[in-house]
Order: sequence, then C-alpha cells, then structure tokens
Amino acid sequence: MLISAHEVTKSFADNIVFERVSLTIEEGCRYGLIGVNGAGKSTLLSVLLGEADYDSGEVYLKSGLNAGVLKQNSGLERDSTIIAEMRKAFDDVIAAEDAMREIEAKLADTDAKSDEYRRLTAAYSAKQAYIDSRDGYNIDVKIKTVLTGMGFADKSEDSPIMQLSGGEKTRLAIARLLLEEPELLVLDEPTNHLDFKTLNWLEDYLSTYKGAIFVISHDRYFLDKTVDNVFELSRHRLSSYKGNYSAYLRQKAERYERSLKEYKAQQEEIAALQMYVDKNMARASTSASAKSRLKILENMEVLENPEFSERHIKLRFEKTKDPYKDVLSVKELTVAVGAEKKELCSGINLEVKRGEKIAIIGDNGIGKSSFFKTVLDIIPHYAGTVEWGKNTTVSYYEQENLNLDPEKQAIDEIWDRFPHIPEAQIRKMLGSVLLTREEVFKPVKVISGGERARLALCIIMLEKSNVLLLDEPTNHLDLNSKEELERALSEFDGTVIFISHDRYLLNKVPDKIVEITRNGAVVYDGNYEYYKERLIQTRAAEAKPRTEKKKAETTYRSREMRRADVQRKQRIKELENEISYLEELCHVLEQELACEEVYSSFELTTEKSLQLEEANKKLEEYLAEWETLSEEQDG
Repeated sequence: MLISAHEVTKSFADNIVFERVSLTIEEGCRYGLIGVNGAGKSTLLSVLLGEADYDSGEVYLKSGLNAGVLKQNSGLERDSTIIAEMRKAFDDVIAAEDAMREIEAKLADTDAKSDEYRRLTAAYSAKQAYIDSRDGYNIDVKIKTVLTGMGFADKSEDSPIMQLSGGEKTRLAIARLLLEEPELLVLDEPTNHLDFKTLNWLEDYLSTYKGAIFVISHDRYFLDKTVDNVFELSRHRLSSYKGNYSAYLRQKAERYERSLKEYKAQQEEIAALQMYVDKNMARASTSASAKSRLKILENMEVLENPEFSERHIKLRFEKTKDPYKDVLSVKELTVAVGAEKKELCSGINLEVKRGEKIAIIGDNGIGKSSFFKTVLDIIPHYAGTVEWGKNTTVSYYEQENLNLDPEKQAIDEIWDRFPHIPEAQIRKMLGSVLLTREEVFKPVKVISGGERARLALCIIMLEKSNVLLLDEPTNHLDLNSKEELERALSEFDGTVIFISHDRYLLNKVPDKIVEITRNGAVVYDGNYEYYKERLIQTRAAEAKPRTEKKKAETTYRSREMRRADVQRKQRIKELENEISYLEELCHVLEQELACEEVYSSFELTTEKSLQLEEANKKLEEYLAEWETLSEEQDG
C-alpha cells in the first residue's frame, strides 16, 4: 500500500471541498480521478501527497514513498538543456558510476591481499549491483527512446529549455518523469499538449509501466487506455469504480438505476408511514402504534434523490427542414490565410451527404479551423470550389467562441439573435445548459470558458439548422457535458462535420474520419479506431525495408596496398564489407525509428534503439580497425 485515506474532510472557511473521503492506492495499480471543474480534484491530490492539510480523518503515506508528480510549471530549469534535464533522472546512477571510477583508482594503489582491498572490492560490487538494478548501462538508449516517443526526435538534445514552448516544456517534464520511474507516477491533465502520435506512444508506454499510476484527466480515451480504477469526486463525496472509464460509465448507470429504485421505494414507505401516523395518532386505541411509526420516520436516514444529485446540461439538436441529398461539395480547395495568402493546405476534395457525421483531423497548424472558415466564406479561397447543397442551413461553433459579443450579457446574446422568443423560454433554454439566476446577466467576457461553450451550444440548439460545423466543441466541457454532447450529436438526424482532438468523441460519433494534409484530404470510412488501424497498416507498408538491397561496394584502393601481405588485404576487404553493411543497417534503423508504427510503440522503439546503438558501436570498432590497418599498409 502506497497511500491510504480514511474519512478525510477538507474545507476552506465555511466551504466544504470534500468530506469523509476514503481510498487506498496500492502498488502497481492504476487510478483515474475525475469530476467536474471545481470539484476539488487537485486539492484532494495535494492532501493525499501530504502537501496540504485537512480538517479531519487520517492520511497514511508509505515511508520513503517515491512519488513523481507532473508540476504545472514543468519544474524544469530554464537555463538547462534538454539532455541535461533528462540526465538528471539518472543522477543516482551517474553518482554511482563516478564512485566506481574513484574506487578503481584506489584499488590500483592498494595491496590486493589487504582488508582495505576487500572493502573497496565489496563497495565496488555494491555500486555495480545498484547500477545493474537501475539498468544504468542503457541510460542513453532510454533517453533517446523516451525523447523520440514524446515528440523530440527532430529537436537537438542541446536545445536550451528557455527556447521551448509551453507545450514542449510539458512534454519534456513528462519525459523526465518517465525516465525517473517513480513507484507512484502522478499526472495532472497530462494530455493537454500532446498530439495523437505522442498520446498513442505514451499510452503504450504506460501499459508496461511497473509502478502505480494516478491520473487526473478529462481525456476519456486516455483514461480508457491507462487506468483500471476510477475515483469520481462529486458533491463533496468520493465514489470508487473498478475498471476503466467505459466500465465506470456502465457501473454508474447501474448504480443510478438501483439508487432511483431504492429512493422511490423509500418514498413510498415514508408516505405510507406518514399516512398511518396522520390517521391514527389521535385515536387512543392506535396512538401507540402511530407513535412507533413516527419514531421510525424520525430515525430514518432519508435517501437523496439521484435525479437531483448533480446538475447536468441537457442538449437536443433539431432541424426545421431537410436539405437535398448532396450537402457540401469541395473540389481542389486551397486554404490560405492572411494578406500574404500563406498556403496551409491544398487539393482538398470532400463530398458530404445528408445525415453524415464526419470528423476532421490533422496536424496542428495544418489549417483545419481555416478550412471551416473557408467553406463558410468567412475567409476567401484562392483556388478550388465550394458548393453548398439546396436547403442547407448551417450552424457554426467557433473554437474559442469568438463569435460571441464579449460586452453583452448572456441572456442578451440569445435574445438579440431570437427577439421573437419569450423571455421565459429563453431562460428555460439557458437553464438547460446550466446558466441560471444571476449568471444570465453576466457579460460574456467574465463568464468561464465552460459557460461560454454552453452558451454557444444553446444558440446552436435554437438555430435548428440541418448542418452543424463544430470546431473543437469539447475543449471547455467537463466529462458530464462531453457525454451529453456526444449523445445529442449521435441522436441528431442532420449532418455533422466537426474538428476534434477528443478521441473518445472520434470513436463514438463519426461514420467517417477525414485527415487533412498539406496536399489534400484522406477519407477513412470508420471511426478513430478504424483510422488508427488503417494508418498503421499504411505506414508499415511504406516503411518496410528493402530486403534485397545491394550492399554498396567499397572503393578503398591504393598502390601502397599491394605491398601489404595477403592476410591484411583480406581483413581490410572484410572490414569494408562489414562497414558498408552496418552503414546501410544504421540508415534503415533510423528510418524505422521515424515510422509511426515503431515510434508509437514503446517496445518497438526500445528494440530498434538498442539495435541502432549496437550497430553504431560495432561500426566505430570496425572503422577504427580499418583505419589502423590502412595506416600500417600506407606506411
């Protein structure tokens, strides 16, 4: 057991953060902590790690617990370099190696038969055993493997930390934690700055991680892949579920149904008891039994109605008319931005039919959001055609909700768009997205990102368009809101085209994935899992090494070689063939390490990195031998 909490309560002034929380974190197990924004997840984590106090209860930490925590400020030294920060993860190993060198120097000057020699030898063996236990002789391979997996393959290891972006610093901080291999790995929202490739690699790496893992995340797909226990912090209480996120959803639904039945049964019992008390309390013959039932009522612990246990948004997208079958036709479109017409992507072809649900994906900066703005004629297109079908009406969800007026009150943002709708109906619609009471009179600029997102979704519901264009609609939503949006989009019988990095959403809603690249768009007839499988197959085929490639012939020849003996000539020839082969092998291995099928797999990356290191080492040995023989021959 690493951490145990029993009946722990925490509050700030009169505000309860959580109460009577009990949990256990065991060695080698994987836990996810979820809850709405502001539920107190980070506070609970601080309490569990002994970084914050609490009001009552007990928290136990294993003596000497080695917990590695992803800090929000990355914890990296800005004046350091990438490789220096990575090597800090092995400070203990490097110190042990330095100690071994010192012992070696002392042994050289010590009598081999003395007690001091035996003491030094024992100390040397202990240091060596420690290095072996930490796999210390593969430090460079480990660093290269993790840096490649975390997206630093093209970055110089000597790059200063101060020159890295915020996202790169977060990825580097995760890389250092992975190299440190703490017995408890704690990750607070680790997926925020990771692309699909890095996420896939990290999930694969964590699947073989030997220590315990504790993750706070809103990334449902990541939770599905990395945890086998889910804690939910809701309404100040903690609930525990066995399994990953999908298992949590099933169990929560089952608990809800069971709790609702128990609540209704108890309400019926309460009503029956109260009715008996009301009818029989005044009668002398039955007052005793009435008082007995009254006592039962007074001592009864009344169950909470699960229907009102937590506020959830309610979404429903409708359309007022149907479009023709052909909704959108994009042909040879070029997406360019700015006065200088900077081209982001070109040759985009896409045909969208009525009722289809299509997800747009692609690398950051490829122009996905600009593609939406281009087809909506918000920004001009300089090549290609965009044709909307007849009877199409389009609602557009802008990623940062910049199409909302920051100075307007939330209620006016709705009312000015729909002046014919009565105030009561508008208030009801705002209430469905959890904007109530004084919240509706706040200016858009002061409400939270999640509230702005829900306000934008409210507008789309009222527009009742038959085509929805949604740019990263889950970015500012909590888990419950994401689940509701997913359900509403799945049930909508209109057309949906959306951009998203939410892989759980990409698995549940679309029937097509469209990947935008620099030179066009590739359509995959399936969800995200289908896309991933097809992509791996394609990349593997492209990266398959040429098995019958001819070894390059060497041309090291000189007149002086004729004077060397036959054995030396033969060895030089052998070395040249070996060098040529190893150079080609290193080239192939480097190409394979750059292939997604390899770098998205921790096992393959490790295997190929080890092979490359061994090949390079052997190549250096052969080159040194060849150089020596050649010099002898030249002499």
